Amino acid sequence: MTNPPPPTQKTSIAESRPTQNVAVLGATGSIGTATIDVLNHLQKVDPETNWNLWAASGHRNVDELYRIAQSTATKNETGCRVIFSDETCDRNALETRFSSLGCDVRFGASALVEAASEEEVDVVVASIVGRAGLESTLAAVDCGKRVALANKETLVVAGGLVRQRMSDSGARLLPVDSEHSAIWQCMEGSPCNVRKLILTASGGPFRQATRQEMESATPDDALAHPTWEMGRKISIDSATMMNKALEVIEARWLFDVPADKIEVLVHPQSIIHSLVEFEDGSILAQLSPPDMKLPIQYALTHPRRLPCPTPPLDCTRPWDLQLLPVDLERFPALSLGFEVARVGGTAGSVVNAANEVAVGLFLNGQIRFTDIVPLCQKILANHEYDAEPDLSELLKRDAWARTETEKCAGNVQ
Repeated sequence: MTNPPPPTQKTSIAESRPTQNVAVLGATGSIGTATIDVLNHLQKVDPETNWNLWAASGHRNVDELYRIAQSTATKNETGCRVIFSDETCDRNALETRFSSLGCDVRFGASALVEAASEEEVDVVVASIVGRAGLESTLAAVDCGKRVALANKETLVVAGGLVRQRMSDSGARLLPVDSEHSAIWQCMEGSPCNVRKLILTASGGPFRQATRQEMESATPDDALAHPTWEMGRKISIDSATMMNKALEVIEARWLFDVPADKIEVLVHPQSIIHSLVEFEDGSILAQLSPPDMKLPIQYALTHPRRLPCPTPPLDCTRPWDLQLLPVDLERFPALSLGFEVARVGGTAGSVVNAANEVAVGLFLNGQIRFTDIVPLCQKILANHEYDAEPDLSELLKRDAWARTETEKCAGNVQ
């Protein structure tokens, strides 16, 4: 296998500008708030660049968006653009509240697309969770932006389409997921061909649980991740290992490698974020404490490495770093992810939609934890496959899968 093309190109004129305007889409989630912290940090440690929060979006998290806008208003003459993607928000009340901060308040999914497409925006941080982030990320790609990609679902749902549009526009995808950032960093500058990409997984809260324990698991049990602090949906995905399945699909498209060149190992300590095996047998790994600020900052400042707010690895203590095989019988989501990565087409759109609905059903007490993946498998098996769908077809399959998952929830087996 030849060396996979890196998700970067040469430095653009926009990157050399003294001001870097950043739109953080999904600013109130865990990745979004960490990105705001990184931008505040870069304003202190990077005198060469004026890092400016140009826009921040949230679904309807008013208080958190107000806090972000307030902190921005103290640094700039004008406030950032604030976007509420929930169309049902009280527009008059929110415009009144944010007007004192000098903010331009916008509403609806179309406002996300507009922000991602604005000529003034240099970097779009795509951190909206799930399928909801697809259109705005595609808009940024179409405009040739640098996209710091934390929304893995964009590539899961529409990986082939994204790669095609990147080729047309010259856009750059800079991975923010710690695993894909690690692979990217390991491959940089290597003249040797890549044999294998090895993603690591923490194993989640049920790494050592029995099947019976998983069948009786409550939402609180599944949300109790041992390493990372994440949102509810991604925490459940980590518990089922669906999150790793989605990352396999993401890696297939991000690095343009076939599914059989990707592997997954369980690494409970979350220090080794991923590994790359080269044709000569050498394996390179990227290690750092489990803190998302490092991959976020590297996506923003690449190729420069600057002091980061992530705490350093404590070299005064011993580290027991384990790498373990995945138990595919207890975590069938991973096999499902490899299947989707192999066949492509509409499979990613269907599985992603089914999983989003199934996670919601579990959190609402309507299905068991161990029903989530079988439900996704059933929806995938019953869907009408299209090998080369356009965006319209992908969205149709997404809508169908959501409706069908709801229908089938009472009869998973």
